[in-house]
Amino acid sequence: MDTNEHVIEVTGLRRVYGGEFEAVRGISFHVRRGEVFALLGTNGAGKTSTVELLEGLARPDGGRIRVLGHDPYSERTAVRPRTGVMLQEGGFPFELTAAETARMWAGCVSGARPAGQALALVGLAERADVRVKQLSGGERRRLDLALAVLGDPEVVFLDEPTTGLDAEGRRDTWDLVRALRDAGTTVLLTTHYLEEAEVLADRLAILHRGRIAASGTPAEVTAAQPSRIAFELPEGYFVGDLPPLGELGVCGHEVDGRVVRLRTRELQRAATGLLVWADRAGVRLRRLDVRSASLEEAFLGIARKASDDPEGGRGHPDDRGGPDGRRGPGDPGGPGDRDTEVAA
Repeated sequence: MDTNEHVIEVTGLRRVYGGEFEAVRGISFHVRRGEVFALLGTNGAGKTSTVELLEGLARPDGGRIRVLGHDPYSERTAVRPRTGVMLQEGGFPFELTAAETARMWAGCVSGARPAGQALALVGLAERADVRVKQLSGGERRRLDLALAVLGDPEVVFLDEPTTGLDAEGRRDTWDLVRALRDAGTTVLLTTHYLEEAEVLADRLAILHRGRIAASGTPAEVTAAQPSRIAFELPEGYFVGDLPPLGELGVCGHEVDGRVVRLRTRELQRAATGLLVWADRAGVRLRRLDVRSASLEEAFLGIARKASDDPEGGRGHPDDRGGPDGRRGPGDPGGPGDRDTEVAA
């Protein structure tokens, strides 16, 4: 297996709604075989609009997409049998059981694994004979995931796969995604759970207003953010009594009453210097909190830029596919479209 092969290639991708609203603004990225790639972003950033183009549910308004070497829209018949798709919302026949739904779906998928095996993968084996309408929201999401991996696909698109799941269900889904990756499956997912992206993704991209604002491995993206040290100044002491902050490697600070917050790109140096000073001064730093930069801070930094941007209040179409943010019966990915996807 060539792990350097680009299974997904996106160049200058654009998507426009209503002839004037550019939801995806010329983004480019690639995903290697056997890699988990996460697309993150603030609400309306263009995540699901991008994924729908990758799935072949709509034609791009500009740019180029290749999935497994093919255009997923114009060469859908060459791509669809080799991919699995988990939409944000599935449209299941409510009167069928979970097992009947999986068997129905298996009849439309090339090389489908047994329905019982797919349900067991997502923890639904004991709920196989329960009607869909009686499944909880989290169980329906598991059924969505079971159908996405039913055909043992080479590429899986997971749009918010753990929404509505409890903590155990989320961890089980993470284990399944890891198992898919270890078996050589390429996984592209969107998620609002930053811990999920940090745990699962080999690489990621953060979208902001239709453009990629940051990309790389989770470590590379977080490295762009400073670490933080917070503590409460002892009575009788002021910031000026601390060692020169520049000598500690501090790149910025804020004071809120007695609480001091330091930002640094040299966490060990700053923390050591601060603690040595406190020890020599014979004081105790209460409420001491030392933490490395996190993906959450990187994400929130981009979100803050959105709120500071003069155009930041201008709403994007909701990521789920249309200017009003809803999928209707005739929209790609809307109710009833699941059968259309399989038949193509």
